[in-house]
Amino acid sequence: SRTKRLGMMLNSSCSQNHLALIDVKGFDPRDITVTVKDGKVTVSAERKVECNTGMTKTSNYKKFMKEFSLPPGVDDKEVTYSV
Repeated sequence: SRTKRLGMMLNSSCSQNHLALIDVKGFDPRDITVTVKDGKVTVSAERKVECNTGMTKTSNYKKFMKEFSLPPGVDDKEVTYSV
C-alpha cells in the first residue's frame, strides 16, 4: 500500500541523505511553512475559504501540522526542503 511505501522511504537512508514526504494536498504552496529548529522539522499549513451567497456567509478553515525529529548528527543548517 502507499502508506507502507511511504514508511519504508522514511525509514531507509542512502549514504547521509534522508527523505521525508509530507502530503499537503488541498493547500497552496504559499500557505505552507517549514521550520527547522532544535533538531526538529515542523511543516504547517493553514487555509481559510469564505463563501458569500448574498444571504449568508460561511467560512471553512483547514489546518495541518506535522513535526518530526531529525536523525542524530544532522545539523539544522544541513536540512533542505521544497514544496
